[in-house]
Amino acid sequence: MPKLLTGFVRASGYANKVRKVLFAATRGKVSPEEVVRASAEINKYIFEKLQEMNVKKEDVIRVSLDFDIEDEKIKWYPETLHIEVYRKEEEEKLALAMEEVEQMEKTFEEVVKELEDLANKLKEVTDSILNIVERIKQEHTGLRLKVEEHET
Repeated sequence: MPKLLTGFVRASGYANKVRKVLFAATRGKVSPEEVVRASAEINKYIFEKLQEMNVKKEDVIRVSLDFDIEDEKIKWYPETLHIEVYRKEEEEKLALAMEEVEQMEKTFEEVVKELEDLANKLKEVTDSILNIVERIKQEHTGLRLKVEEHET
């Protein structure tokens, strides 16, 4: 079962993070409209929980939640919602959490760069293969035309 994991994020920005993570986690599996619908649905639920927990917008949170995809729709399992809260007053914990966020973001950027480089290399290889296939087709067609000229 897939799990939505936001990583550390300020409470004021959790909704955008949930939507971005959900887009990434479901790319090619559901429509963008479904991601927007499902993220709005769960963000409302998370907001209610944050209010119950007296979370302030400057606090740092980390959200995890199970979901599934059924008939091209995202199905949430609200009972699996887990919210970690790091209150602004707890500066030491907050500093550690934000340090982890920065490290994760740096690692993420490095991985994305590696994947982009690999994608570009794959595109070059694909283009080369297509050029060879096209050349072979042209040569094959040319040979057939020469054979037909000699037969007549």
